[in-house]
Amino acid sequence: MDFRFTPADHAFRDTAATWLASHLPAQPAQWERELGRGGWIGLGWPEAAYGNRTATLTQQVVWAEEYARAAAPTRTGHIGENLLAPTLIAHGTPAQKHRFLPPIARGEELWCQGYSEPGAGSDLAGIRTAARRDGDTYRVTGQKIWTSLAHEADWCFVLARTEEGSRRHHGLSFLLVPMDQPGRIEVRPIRQMTGTSEFNEVFFDGALARAEHLVGGEGNGWQIAMSLLALERGVSTLAQQIGFARELAGVVALARARGAALDPTTRERLVAQWAALQTMRWNALRTLGGTQDAGAPSVAKLLWGGWHRRLGELAMAVRGAEATVAPGDWDASHPYELDDVQRLFLFTRADTIYGGSDEIQRTIIAERVLGLPREVRVP
Repeated sequence: MDFRFTPADHAFRDTAATWLASHLPAQPAQWERELGRGGWIGLGWPEAAYGNRTATLTQQVVWAEEYARAAAPTRTGHIGENLLAPTLIAHGTPAQKHRFLPPIARGEELWCQGYSEPGAGSDLAGIRTAARRDGDTYRVTGQKIWTSLAHEADWCFVLARTEEGSRRHHGLSFLLVPMDQPGRIEVRPIRQMTGTSEFNEVFFDGALARAEHLVGGEGNGWQIAMSLLALERGVSTLAQQIGFARELAGVVALARARGAALDPTTRERLVAQWAALQTMRWNALRTLGGTQDAGAPSVAKLLWGGWHRRLGELAMAVRGAEATVAPGDWDASHPYELDDVQRLFLFTRADTIYGGSDEIQRTIIAERVLGLPREVRVP
């Protein structure tokens, strides 16, 4: 694959850089709409039919690079733009595309993902949330957990069991559920070791989803879910790496400022992190280019999960012993405050677990790519 930039790419870079420079800094709450007005949401969609621009593969890379260079705000519309939208483009009806893609492109509707449950995290086929058909609607009952941005989302795509008595991958369906249903949907933020609450528990008590918002047909939810997860673990990691590069640069700067960069072992670890990040970037670009490797999504997840954990550990080592002490005074309502290094370390402890644990990813590679015997499941 050839990822060299053409004159058209350089012109696109100038356009992107100029737009970002003239629209930053921005209010975080309004940033998605600002991006939408500029047509910058949905660059990778196959057609510019929803108020979005379209861009070639290399131009999408250019946009990601300029976005990072401008230190633009963390995206809250990522789930809708990069996960749900491509799924609807591939599997949705014309009516579903017409209803949901334009407000995503305008930055007007935010989405969250209703997959994991307390008893079905990495083992997604074990979900128990049920959706029962009731005329022109489905009534969804159950619990989801680790739901990113559920406290801000307007909609949730939910994997639910529509066939009573079904097991494992069978009888699942993919439903689009509006979140504004007081009394039927409750969102409880999960406070983490970092003191923040990016994740949530979501309780569905007869929540309504319109039958016309069933994607891919009843009982085909597993195929739709796997198609979406390939996007989450493969293509979308390219944008994720923008933040990784910024975090690594911060650790390098800290190492230089504290003299830790003079230590040969620390230098070796820093170089190893840089080299691994370049490997992840090229692997993501390969995936973005349409690789048919069945193990690519799992490889991507293994790469970035372990890399990010090691970065957190390295950051603490660079800071030294003082990194183990939280700054500020203790307060009963907010027990401690964390600096950037401490927050990075604590948050990254979960990277090899959420989104499909390392153990699950290795099992997928072993069974589906290498053809090894399937793992024995205890009834």
